Amino acid sequence: MSATVKSGEGTGPEAENVPAAVRRVRAVRTKGGLSLRLDMRAAVVTLLLLAVALAAGIALIGSGDYPMTPAEVLATLTGGGDPGQQYIVHDLRLPRVLVGLLVGAAFGISGAVFQTVSRNPLGSPDVLGFAQGSSVGALVAIVYFQAGAFGVAAGAVVGGVSTGIAIFLLAWKRGIHGYRFVLVGIGASAMLYAMVLFLMTKANIVEATRATTWMTGSLNGRDWDQVQPLAAVCAVLVPLLLFHGRPLRMLEMGDDAAYALGVRVDRVRITVLLAAVVLVAAATAAAGPISFVALTAPQVARRLTLPRWLKGGGSAPMPGPNLVLSALMGAVLLVAADWTSQRLFGADQLPVGVLTGVLGGGYLLWLLATERKAGRV
Repeated sequence: MSATVKSGEGTGPEAENVPAAVRRVRAVRTKGGLSLRLDMRAAVVTLLLLAVALAAGIALIGSGDYPMTPAEVLATLTGGGDPGQQYIVHDLRLPRVLVGLLVGAAFGISGAVFQTVSRNPLGSPDVLGFAQGSSVGALVAIVYFQAGAFGVAAGAVVGGVSTGIAIFLLAWKRGIHGYRFVLVGIGASAMLYAMVLFLMTKANIVEATRATTWMTGSLNGRDWDQVQPLAAVCAVLVPLLLFHGRPLRMLEMGDDAAYALGVRVDRVRITVLLAAVVLVAAATAAAGPISFVALTAPQVARRLTLPRWLKGGGSAPMPGPNLVLSALMGAVLLVAADWTSQRLFGADQLPVGVLTGVLGGGYLLWLLATERKAGRV
């Protein structure tokens, strides 16, 4: 089926007054009547991020006490290599990289959903208490039930989902609105952090050490037992969120405008938030509460697609959830951070959650300063 590509803004003389960044948006129409808008800048950035994510994954597989070149990694992944290389790649390093990619993508797309619904760049799962809820669930499993890896993961999922439901109920007043949702989430985060400290005082030295290791957030020791359930959750919920990308974009214009355009606001908001909460809980169960990826990835993705004519004007990034770009950016950030921690400090010496916390904390300070300068906080 053939398709034609036309400029999104027309070809008349008035097009000369439209910035070049806007003219790069194209409308693709097929003979069957199907049409879609294609942002050339976003498409190029998407392909670049996908290539960077794959390259970072290959580099991470080749890192460690037994280094391998990218050519050796690719040969082993495609069925070559000696038995030792196959064991190292398929049984030890590939699951770790896949967990990193999936966790980063889950945090990235969930952060984009939360920030879009709350209409606040600080509306991230780590800020709103969902990661802390998962931590409480995991600590309860460790301290009171001496649970194994599966039990801890199940506790994290239950804690995260329960926290999400509680925040929804507390924030509900003829619907869920961004400002109230953020305030309730911040309050819940403080209370849950207090619960984490209380549970740590009840743990013995072995349980406290194990809990501290889990709460740091790490990809060390991840295997196929973490890959498979997380991949199943992502396979179901990521397409669901992408399907709601257009309604999410309309929600950024306000509830009244979204209603006028036929969006069932409350249904869409509840659906995407529940899906994002489950994604965050599943990702936290797989790798621990790795901080600031969900906060940073959507904002960096937006700024990569921000037209130059807006950059110079000091305006906020263009509207839109950028779900695909946020997922790819989250995957790139987490895998790149894990590779950096291994290169600088050696394998398994610095958990990736520590590095993302340091870098993300600096980014949060910059974001707060930027928002204050713009008069938004």
